[in-house]
Amino acid sequence: MTLSTRIDAKRDDLIALTQALIRIPTLNPPGTYYHDICALLDTLLKAHGFQTQMIRAQGTPGDSDKYPRWNLVARREGPKTGDCVHFNSHHDVVEVGHGWTRDPFGGDVDGDKIYGRGASDMKGGLASSIIAAEAFVEEHPDFQGAVEISATADEESGGYGGVAYLAEQGFFDPTRVQHVIIPEPLNKDRICLGHRGGWWAEIETKGEIAHGSMPFLGDCAVRHMGAVLDRFETELFPAMAARFTDMPVVPEGARQSTMNINSVHGGQPEQAADYNGLPAHCVPDSCRIVIDRRFLVEENVDDVKGEVVALLEGLKASRARFDYEMRELNVVLPSMTDKSAPVVETIHAAIEDVLGVEPTYVASPGSYDQKHIDRIGKLRNCIAYGPGELELAHKPDEWVGITDMLDSAKVMGHALQTLLTRP
Repeated sequence: MTLSTRIDAKRDDLIALTQALIRIPTLNPPGTYYHDICALLDTLLKAHGFQTQMIRAQGTPGDSDKYPRWNLVARREGPKTGDCVHFNSHHDVVEVGHGWTRDPFGGDVDGDKIYGRGASDMKGGLASSIIAAEAFVEEHPDFQGAVEISATADEESGGYGGVAYLAEQGFFDPTRVQHVIIPEPLNKDRICLGHRGGWWAEIETKGEIAHGSMPFLGDCAVRHMGAVLDRFETELFPAMAARFTDMPVVPEGARQSTMNINSVHGGQPEQAADYNGLPAHCVPDSCRIVIDRRFLVEENVDDVKGEVVALLEGLKASRARFDYEMRELNVVLPSMTDKSAPVVETIHAAIEDVLGVEPTYVASPGSYDQKHIDRIGKLRNCIAYGPGELELAHKPDEWVGITDMLDSAKVMGHALQTLLTRP
C-alpha cells in the first residue's frame, strides 16, 4: 500500500474527525470549549502512539478560570534521529454571525463539502494534518526524526494564548523543531510564504458635555471625530492606495496598504434591549474609533504610526478645541519566508508530484501564527499550506471540500516522506 492509498482509505476517518472538531463550538471570544477540543485530540493522538501535552497559557490575554487558554502538543518520535516536522493549527473559531442556512456547529456533509464554523478556517486543515501524520507513520514506521501536531488557542485574537505562549516556552526553538507547516486555508495548490503587518490603535476625540439644545455651550466630540474621518478619506486612504508590495499577497486588493475602521463609539452608551425610553439631550464629550491598519513589508511601522499622528496633530493645530488621545492596541510585523527554504521547496515538489500542477506562491492579507514562530521562536522555515478557500473564512455557510482535504493530506504526507525518510 502506498501513502496516498492509505490516506484515501482514511476518508471516512477524515470526515468524522472534521465533523467532531466542528461540533465543538470553540468560539473566540470568549474562548469556549478549548479544553474539550484538546482533550478529544489528546485521546485520539495517544491512541496513535503520540506523546501528548495539554498546556494552559496562564496569564495570557483572555485566560481565566472560566475561559482557560488550553493548547495541545503531540509528538511522535521515530526510531532514528532526524529533523522534526511540526503541523500547527489553531482550534478557535470566530463568532457565527448572521446569514447561515445550516447549523454552524452541525458538521453537515453535502456532496463533497462539510459545512460549519471553522470548517475551512481551520479545522479541516487540522484534521488533514492528523490523517497525513497517521498514514505516514503507518507507511514508514522506521522514519527518521519526529512528527509534531499542535492545536492552539486564540489565533483569531492574536495567538497570544496559543502559539506565542508556546514559542516563549521554547516549543518552536530551531534546535527542537526544524520545519513548520500551518494548514491555514490558502488552497491546496498554493504555498503561503507569509503575511502583511498589522497595527491596531484606538483614537479618542475629546469634547465637553452640555445640554443638546445649547450645543454651543459644549464641544461635540463626534464632530471632531468626523474631522478625523474626513482627513482619513481625503489624505490617508488615497496615500495608502498608491502603495503596492512585491509580496504575492492575495487577493489582489490586499497588495496595497489598507485600513479598516473597526468600530465607532460616540456619546451616550447604547441602552439595554429592554429599554424603551428616549435618549437624554447631551452633547457627547467623547468619541472613539478603533483602526486596523495593514501594512506592507516595504513600509516601516514607525512611519505607519507617524502618518496617523501627523494627521491628528495637524487637526490639533488647525481646528478649534480639537484634542485627542491615541492608544496602541497591537503591532504585528510582516513575515516572509524565502522561497529557497527547505519546507518551501519540499511542499513545492510535493504539490507537483501529488497534484500534477505548478504551485503558486502567495502571501496572506491578514496575519496568522507564523508571526510568533518567526519573531519569538526565531524559526524562519515556516509556511502556511492547507485545504480550504481563504474567501470562505468567517463567512456564513463556511465549508471545506473533502477532496481538497484528502489531496492536502497527501501533499503533507509526501512532504513528511521527503523530510523524514532520507537515505
